[in-house]
Amino acid sequence: MSLVQNEQTKLMANALDRASTACLTVGVLGPAAAYLYGISPGAGPASQGVPILFGSLFWLAAAAVLHYWARTILGRLI
Repeated sequence: MSLVQNEQTKLMANALDRASTACLTVGVLGPAAAYLYGISPGAGPASQGVPILFGSLFWLAAAAVLHYWARTILGRLI
C-alpha cells in the first residue's frame, strides 16, 4: 500500500470517527442536557423520558457502528 493510500485510509477513518462523535453529541448528550435542565419541548419532562431514551439509544448505536467501522478501516493498515 502506498503512502497516499495510507493517508486516504486514515482520512476516511478519521471522518467516520468524527461522524460518530457528532452522533453521540447531537443524539445523546444534547437531549440529556435538555432533559436535565428542563428545557425539552412538549408537555414536560415526565412524558418525554421514553422517547428521549429510545432516541438516545438509536444515536448511541449509530455512533458505535461508525466508530467500529472506522476501527475496521484502520485495521487494514499494517
